[in-house]
Amino acid sequence: MINKMTILVANNHLINSGGSETFTYTLIKELIRRKYDVEYYTLIKGEFSKKMEIELGVNFKSKKKYDLILANHNSCVTALVGCGFIIQTCHGIFPDLEQPSPCANFHVSISQEVQNHLAMKNFISVVILNGIDTTKFYPKKEINNNISNVLSLCQSNEANNFIKKNCEKLNINFNFINKNLNPVWDLVELINEADLVIGLGRSVYEAMACGRPVLIYDHREYSESFADGYITNKLASSLVNNCSGRYYKIKLTDEMIRKEILKYDKKDGEILRQFIIDNMDIKIAVDKYISLFYDLRNNNKFNKINFFLKFFQKQFYIIIIKKFYNFFKI
Repeated sequence: MINKMTILVANNHLINSGGSETFTYTLIKELIRRKYDVEYYTLIKGEFSKKMEIELGVNFKSKKKYDLILANHNSCVTALVGCGFIIQTCHGIFPDLEQPSPCANFHVSISQEVQNHLAMKNFISVVILNGIDTTKFYPKKEINNNISNVLSLCQSNEANNFIKKNCEKLNINFNFINKNLNPVWDLVELINEADLVIGLGRSVYEAMACGRPVLIYDHREYSESFADGYITNKLASSLVNNCSGRYYKIKLTDEMIRKEILKYDKKDGEILRQFIIDNMDIKIAVDKYISLFYDLRNNNKFNKINFFLKFFQKQFYIIIIKKFYNFFKI
């Protein structure tokens, strides 16, 4: 009998619904579907981890060793050194938790921008785009020929107030979900009530999977208020920076955002849905992760590099032990 591959999926926190949390849920769901032996790990449990346990039937870390560990944050890498082959996925360039850990065996970047960022820090990585569950995020309701409803998934009051004001001037219905104020897990239902969705990153990918045209814009606390605008033939460029608004860096005025909203075309929703299916379905992403793991594990050159990495990790632990010893020494 062939043993199942054991896989641990790790995320720093699993409290409320958010980008990395949704990615973790989606990844685990697909790995379980493929009959792998999957568990999860987090430093901070919460309602979201309970949700995963109930809905996916996945358990918290119970083993000492795993064949593969897919970690989303450097804090998880540090906590899980020695527990298996670790691939760290870096989802951004600004947050401290997204910085590459030298203790990971290899790194994955979710965009060209992140890959360039890691390269500047002397870390090699491959790009695997965000994986979206297209069986959950799909068009449940047809969008209108003329735009009537806008949903904002922006994460700041500034952005939402700005969009609301201009939707009112256009006599367009406005709704918003700010994960920091009113988080919603079943976002797919709200997305399917909208004709156009405004936001950044994973939220717009999920909207695209639902066949909704999207406008790339937000005002995040870690970045200036940038936009890539209404996405049609600009999608390839925007993806370089994970649809963050940092590719075109448009500073929207009231008049400009109204013009972008009025670019709405029902046909664009079908095109964007097909793009997600062809390029960002979670099945494609998991295929790439598993293939990467086998390629790295079987690569003799990489194994030599990994020997020195393990040596470094050993020295890392020696330093930590010495610090604790000196701290408690009387």
